[in-house]
Amino acid sequence: MFREIRIKNKKLDNAEEILKAGEYGVLATTGEDGYPYAVPLSYVYDGAIYFHCAPVGHKIDNIKYNDKVSFCVVGRAKTLPEKLSVDYQSVIVFGRAKIIEGEEKHRALRKLTEKYAPENDCQTNATVVKIEIEHISAKGRK
Repeated sequence: MFREIRIKNKKLDNAEEILKAGEYGVLATTGEDGYPYAVPLSYVYDGAIYFHCAPVGHKIDNIKYNDKVSFCVVGRAKTLPEKLSVDYQSVIVFGRAKIIEGEEKHRALRKLTEKYAPENDCQTNATVVKIEIEHISAKGRK
């Protein structure tokens, strides 16, 4: 169902480390019109991927239409001009996105606040989405 990494020597075993350390990721969804929509966003990884957003908008409309999503994080990227290459690490996640509530929502908001704004209180009125991971792969230059 999910493709394996084609160039085997680029496969990495530290996908969770890259996700935990990443500053932002790019969420890809599909809308009713069939077009893909990719948007960068802040997130936290805690066995699943969590992010907050407005209760209405392109992301939420697409997730309600089709909960299958992809999420990409680039952990390291340094151009190597002398080699016409890049020293990089990246993770691609495929999963299903859903709006969460209750204690799970509050826990995710606390983790997001700890990661991005530890001096602030978490916003309990934000919408929180969880991506339940179905497939994950990491690759990079070793």
